[in-house]
Amino acid sequence: MDAQGLPAYLQAMAKDMIDWDDFRIFLAVARAGQIAGAGAALGIDATTVGRRLRRLEKALGQVLFEQQRDRQRLTEAGEHLLERAEGVERLMREAGGEARTSGAPGGLVRVSASEGFGTWLVAHHLPEFATSFPDIRVDLVASSGLLNPSKRETDIAILLARPRRGPLVTRKLTDYGLRLYAARTYLAGRPAVRTAADLPNHRLIGYIPDFVYAPELDYLDEISPGLAPGLRSSSINAQYRMAAAGAGIAVLPCFIGDSEPRLARVLPALRLQRSFWLVTHEDTRHFERIRRFGDWLLGVVRERQGLLAGE
Repeated sequence: MDAQGLPAYLQAMAKDMIDWDDFRIFLAVARAGQIAGAGAALGIDATTVGRRLRRLEKALGQVLFEQQRDRQRLTEAGEHLLERAEGVERLMREAGGEARTSGAPGGLVRVSASEGFGTWLVAHHLPEFATSFPDIRVDLVASSGLLNPSKRETDIAILLARPRRGPLVTRKLTDYGLRLYAARTYLAGRPAVRTAADLPNHRLIGYIPDFVYAPELDYLDEISPGLAPGLRSSSINAQYRMAAAGAGIAVLPCFIGDSEPRLARVLPALRLQRSFWLVTHEDTRHFERIRRFGDWLLGVVRERQGLLAGE
């Protein structure tokens, strides 16, 4: 193959336009997510890192990072270069007898998940992933509102509904159950809840309508039309805390409600069901670090189907 048939980064290396050290700086910025962090990891000042990075981009004729708030976010060209640069890094380490003993992939994976699932499932088990793949850094964005993989705001999104459009690859992660829960201290001495018709006689906890970011979170109306919470929050964790403290009755995912000994199920025969979907951009789904995280997460939910289902 002649030089014109090579990828841009190899053509540039062949023409002595760039050297491996520039790739080393690029990898450090990609892994740290910040120029200052990369400089600290490499033992050089941030100004030098920025200058060398601009030199690499000029040699390749591509923008590799875009500034997002306080971090550097890989562009599409940067994502593709990262995969190839990691391959070159492995080859050079092997040639120098410095190959990683683990052979594990490296780089940054940003994961966007709903607050409850991100906090109670992903964060709880993330140390297992970090131990298995110490060279992969993970940004876990667990909040009310999800980042969009179509816009490359995140590498992996765990969504409440299957996306209908966009350059995305989607697979069902798991179904999960939701039930009504209240603190045993709240239920003691109050009128019994035998049917949904009894719920208006109790203080209910739920979402603030203006801040419901997905229709799948409209639980109370599904249980009985017209139910209105007296205590509201945009945060499922805040709703859980209110319920556990004895403030009222809340709809909680079973993986939250059944994990709290202070809570009891209300109307045990009543169970709602929702689903989580694992979504990646079609351009990055084969990146090893992203594939490894997705496969690991599928394994986590398979092992915890009973807790998630709440049956």
